[in-house]
Amino acid sequence: MAIAIILGILFVALCAGGIGFAVYHHNEDNTKLRTVGVVVAVVMALLFLTVPFSFRTVDTGEVAVVKHLGEAKETRAAGTYFDFWMLNTYDRYDAKVQNVEITTAAYSSDAQTMDIAMTLQYQIMNDKVIDIAKQYGSLAILQSRIQSIAIEKTKSVLSSYKAMDIISDRASMSPKVEEAIKNAIADNYHVTIATVVLTNIDFSDAFETAVEDKMIAEQNQLRAEYENAAKIAAAEAEAKAAVQKAEGEAQAKLKEAQAQIEIAKAQAEAKLIAAQADREAQVEVARAEAQAIQLKSIEIARTLGFTINETTITNEDGTTSIEYVIDFEGKTAEEIAVITDYLKYMEYLAKWDGELPNVMTDSSATIVVPTT
Repeated sequence: MAIAIILGILFVALCAGGIGFAVYHHNEDNTKLRTVGVVVAVVMALLFLTVPFSFRTVDTGEVAVVKHLGEAKETRAAGTYFDFWMLNTYDRYDAKVQNVEITTAAYSSDAQTMDIAMTLQYQIMNDKVIDIAKQYGSLAILQSRIQSIAIEKTKSVLSSYKAMDIISDRASMSPKVEEAIKNAIADNYHVTIATVVLTNIDFSDAFETAVEDKMIAEQNQLRAEYENAAKIAAAEAEAKAAVQKAEGEAQAKLKEAQAQIEIAKAQAEAKLIAAQADREAQVEVARAEAQAIQLKSIEIARTLGFTINETTITNEDGTTSIEYVIDFEGKTAEEIAVITDYLKYMEYLAKWDGELPNVMTDSSATIVVPTT
């Protein structure tokens, strides 16, 4: 564009100079000079009308379709070109991402009306610009077609869902609508769909009021369920605490009973030990008395002239005893009765340990007295 302006100014200046030169020599007889001035002026005028207007600039983000005498021939990318303006014209197409705001009405599957607002972004394919020019003639017509398809597919997608499903799952609606529009447009319209976003879904006031009432009812129900759950949890906690308390008390009583049992056992064992000790003491006394009587009976037997035979016996546990054998031979019944009466009393005392200290025969009596 700058080159065209500079050349235009130059050609205008030269044309003006040629006209001035011709006028300056108008009164002179030199026709040749006047002719030169006129020719220069005409040539510069022709150059002004052809050269500057034939420079074409295509800006960044644009694609130009070159039409030769009205027929689309080729495209031009960003840059400056020289095409004779009387034969070639430029139709410029915006190759940047186009943003289209679309609003429309739609229906859900349960016949609820809604107003839809959506944003669609697309970009033309640079290598298909000539096809766009031939089929649609302009980007505006193509965009109008894309907008119609977007509205149709949006209505089709939303009509397959109930209104409540659309509300509850609104985030998934945009990807589904975008997929449907992309599949419908694809490569048939020589554009690439960048994104489709549902910016607003507005239902009727009556439906929104009904939805709000339903949500309030659900919230109240949830609140009631939460309160009931809290009460149940509190009751369970209280019951659990009561059970734990009862268990603790029962455990304490059990420990107390066990302690009492242990005390009773200890007392019983003490009594048993005491009784056992007392019994053993009595047995020892009886044994001592029996041993004394045994020795006394031996003394009496010696006094009465009985023959006494003594034998030392070593027991299995290493202790020793003396065995006395009283010989009854040659003695009268009265003399024997004296000794046997002592032996019977010894037998009576010996019941404390369950053993008889003597063995009696017809002609002798045996007495065993422990020494160690």
